[in-house]
Amino acid sequence: MVSASTIQRSDIERIVREVVSQHAGGAFNKVTSGGIPVLRGSGTNAAEKTMAAATNRNPLVVNISARHVHLTQEHVEILFGAGATLTPQKDLYQTGYYAAEETVAVVGPRRRMLPNVRVLGPCREDSQVELAFTDGISLGIDLPVRISGNVQGTPGCVLVGPKGVVELNQGVIRAMRHVHMGPSDLEYYGVSDKDEIHLRVESPGCTTLLENLTVRAGKDIKLEVHLDTDEGNAINLENATLVELVKPEPCACHSH
Repeated sequence: MVSASTIQRSDIERIVREVVSQHAGGAFNKVTSGGIPVLRGSGTNAAEKTMAAATNRNPLVVNISARHVHLTQEHVEILFGAGATLTPQKDLYQTGYYAAEETVAVVGPRRRMLPNVRVLGPCREDSQVELAFTDGISLGIDLPVRISGNVQGTPGCVLVGPKGVVELNQGVIRAMRHVHMGPSDLEYYGVSDKDEIHLRVESPGCTTLLENLTVRAGKDIKLEVHLDTDEGNAINLENATLVELVKPEPCACHSH
């Protein structure tokens, strides 16, 4: 794994100048389709829709979570100026969470950067960067697969904003595929927090079973699967005609 310490100070200064120059020209805050998590697949079968309506459960939604950044309030002020706060631009599916107007450039050890990476709010206790596998290749970062928030021992990077630079010693991950569930969803599927479940997706010419989604439980949570852009593109999620959660079969192991 690599960390931000492998980037030379002269490289950081050069990249900062480039980003600030872009920002001054109005390009830095340009919204790109890859900058906001986009709801791509919400198709379910008729039985799932009927059951959701009958039990007041939320229907199954599968969401592609594009590359994004979570920031502490301290880092928000370093990157965007003293006293700065995140400005909500678009509400996300889960209540209370949003894509902010603010974006940053993410710089890796190959001296390459991803511009206009969207910041998500609200602020967190630890800053974190969530990228897809191909993003890691581009930046030269060996991305560990982690549940969001588990950043101990992960690689770092450099974040560049219009007002400053933050060097993260850790916090860059590829988010483990997972599903958010509320109490009624846990009961319906017969699972508990941190259990694993599979996702079956039917799309034209590409029916796929994604195994081992981690269950993340919460009291006021809507039923929602999160995949990264590589996974969503690989299964043609945008054109999916059916998505369903499948509980793994019990182990058929026999004791001797």
